[in-house]
Formats: sequence, C-alpha cells, structure tokens
Amino acid sequence: MASERSFEDKTLLVTGGAGFIGSNFIHYWLKRYSRCRVINLDKLTYAGNLDNLKEVDKDPRYEFIQGDIRDKKLVKKIFRKVQGVVHFAAETHVDRSILDAGEFVLTDVFGTFVLLDALKDSKVEFFIHLSTDEVYGSRDKGHFSEEDPLCPSSPYSASKAGADRLAYAYHKTYSLPIIILRPSNNFGPYQYPEKFIPLFVTNALEGKPLPLYGRGTNVRDWLYVEDHCRAIDLVIRAGKLGEIYNVGANAEIENNVVAEKIVDFLGKPKSLIKRVPDRLGHDKRYALDCRKVRALGWKPEWDFEEALASTVQWYQENQIWWKKIKEKSRDFRSFYEEYYRRR
Repeated sequence: MASERSFEDKTLLVTGGAGFIGSNFIHYWLKRYSRCRVINLDKLTYAGNLDNLKEVDKDPRYEFIQGDIRDKKLVKKIFRKVQGVVHFAAETHVDRSILDAGEFVLTDVFGTFVLLDALKDSKVEFFIHLSTDEVYGSRDKGHFSEEDPLCPSSPYSASKAGADRLAYAYHKTYSLPIIILRPSNNFGPYQYPEKFIPLFVTNALEGKPLPLYGRGTNVRDWLYVEDHCRAIDLVIRAGKLGEIYNVGANAEIENNVVAEKIVDFLGKPKSLIKRVPDRLGHDKRYALDCRKVRALGWKPEWDFEEALASTVQWYQENQIWWKKIKEKSRDFRSFYEEYYRRR
C-alpha cells in the first residue's frame, strides 16, 4: 500500500456534487473529515438537486458554485483554490443517450478535457476520475480486470470510455496525479427516480407499473453508494497515482429478481411488474474483478438485501423529495413517453 495522503485543512472540489453519488460523497466526506472544506461545482441540470444537500447547506466548510465544467475560465479559477478533485459530473442515463447522444459527448468527454487541462496548470495533489464498469461492455462469463480492453455498447458508455482514456492519457503524457475508478451500478438515497431501483420503488409506492426491460434476465453488480464513497476515500488516501481501480460488491443479480424483491419489501403485487420492449443494445452482464482495490483494504460493508431494504425505506420516508421531482418535471414524463414511442 502507498503511504497515505493527508487532507486535514485542505479543500476538495467535487464536480456534480448535487447529483446522486456526488451528494452522498459530500455528506460522507464532511462527516469523516472535520477540518476539510468542500467546493461543489454543479450545473444543476435536470438531475442536479440542491435538496440533496440541505443538511450541509449552512455548514461553513461547504461552498456551492453553480457552473458548468465546460467553462474553462471558471474551472481554472476554482482549481487555484483546491488541493484535490473528485470528478463525478456527467450525463449518465443510458436511455437518454440513445435518444440524444450529443450532451453526453459534450459533458462527459469535453467537460472532462476542460478539467484535465486546468489540472496541468494547477497545484492540485490528486484528481479522482469516476468512470464506470459499463466501459468494458458485456460478458457472459468471468470478470473484467483493469487491464481488459474497453468495448462500450451505448453512447453513454462510449462517452465515459472517452473520458476515462483521456484522463489516463493526461496522466501518461503530463504525469498528472490522476486515479481512475470504475464502479459497478450504484444505488441508495438521493438517486434520481429515472434509474432502475428508485423508479421501481417510487412507481410501486404510487401503484404504477414497473417497466422491466425484455425478459429481465440482465445481470448487474449492485454497489451501495455508501460503500462506494468509502472506496473513493481509501483510494484518495492510499491509491497509487496513475492506477485504475474496479469497485464492485460482487452482488450479481438479475433485474427481474431485484424487481420482485422491491415489490416484496413494499407488500405490493408482482402484477405491477410489466415487461416492456428491451433497451437497444442492452448489455447482458457486467462483472468486475476487484482484487486491486481490495488489496488496499476495501471491501463492501453492506449486504445487498440489507442495503436494498434500507434504500426502499428511505424512499418510503422521503416521499416529498421524489414526488417533487416527478410532479414538477415534464421532462421526466415526456422523456419516457418519447422513449417508449420510438420503441
């Protein structure tokens, strides 16, 4: 293990901190490091939600800046004030990328370029780039290691692969202090209710259909967001600069099983689960070899069943949070209407 880096009395930039994983990470970081400061840079697109951060909004260690990671002048200004960067900001929903890939390329690839270019002229000590397991594509058997070639299947995963390789190239070319993480499917509190688990939980609570793609036999490795935050923390402290780390929970479960567990937890009938036409280019299975990050001392603390039950309970207890999103967002409704119309 590399010698640990220290963060007391330092400032961390979190991009996309008003989103799902970013906001969970900010909560985690401020609780763990009492003398650290956090700057949250977020454009507040449809999935950015400051309600995610009400608990820390008045914390003197926290600062929110509404802005675009593609804004070169703003990014360079912020980089002069921070010692570390954790880069979450991205367009992330596969279905949306199928309908309109342009914003994914601009945000995920060009936005990452702007950040990396600012990194060249800064004194930032580490830059954590959050990639995804989807950059590997799908495989029926075995597990992807960090050395496997990338073979993305969707415009979303292709844009993330582009950003991933750009970050790696900036480390190799300019010797910049970059570490890349490729996590599996995250779930937990504050996840925008267009993603699989929160969509199914909130629809079930409303008595609406749960739209399950195809036969529902696609397999995902589900990682509870708190465990992911712990992995990021450890990699920041002890990860090797220039390395890539897969982060997964080894909780491979078919989508139809997850759907049934959700309705069971809520006491709803399985008849709510409705088969819909499969997603275009739908990857069959993601699976990661995580020995490298486990060698640093990380392992998931949450069992999938316990984490799913906790997540379902959170959405039950925070209905104001997600109903506000669903009720006010015409974009949320019209997006799905358009997607299924085209299918």
